[in-house]
Amino acid sequence: MGGLGVKAAPFTYVAHILAVAAAVLVLVWCIHFRGGLAFESSNKNLIFNLHPVLMLIGFIILGSEAIMAYKVLPWSRDVTKAIHLVLHGIAIVLGIFGIYCAFKNHNESGIANLYSLHSWLGISTISLYTIQWIFGFVTFFVPGAAPNFKRGALPWHVLFGLFVYILALATAQLGFLEKLTFLESSGLEKYGTEAFLVNFTALIVVLFGASVVVAAVAPAQIEETPGYSPLPDN
Repeated sequence: MGGLGVKAAPFTYVAHILAVAAAVLVLVWCIHFRGGLAFESSNKNLIFNLHPVLMLIGFIILGSEAIMAYKVLPWSRDVTKAIHLVLHGIAIVLGIFGIYCAFKNHNESGIANLYSLHSWLGISTISLYTIQWIFGFVTFFVPGAAPNFKRGALPWHVLFGLFVYILALATAQLGFLEKLTFLESSGLEKYGTEAFLVNFTALIVVLFGASVVVAAVAPAQIEETPGYSPLPDN
């Protein structure tokens, strides 16, 4: 992308704007339309509401910040690496807690677990994400790995990380679709405000994820083409 004159910075700006929009929309949905958030409640739907909030804000958005850290933070590479590691670690913890809330809701409501593609991909995503984090911690953070091994592993670490991130985005889309389908089959108006809000939130998440991926693969700075010199200022 550097050859096309595209830098990461504009995409990180767009991603942050979309992240705020997605976070606000999912909170409006779960608090205003779905009744609120609770870890313990006689209304088990309030327990489930923690799931989309934690998975979007805690897992996907925070994980996105970790991905973009190398492109937006002005500090040394060691400091940025530590922030990258910590943010991903927090995202994993919040993601696991978000999944636990879905299980808790199902168990207390008498609903079966792990029967949908969304749940299968969700468990697969959090597992792969955790494996990726452990590999990155051992290889790039803990002293001792051979420099040649680090150089060879880095492209694969980046590629696999983006694959898991895109898998997380796809899983989120299935989650929005599944929940909205259940609500509409229970009487929610298909062209009502809440249905439009959920679909619009899912669309924002797609655009957000696309911005993060482009920011991740685009260079922080544009390198000049060898042999090219810009026109002098007169």
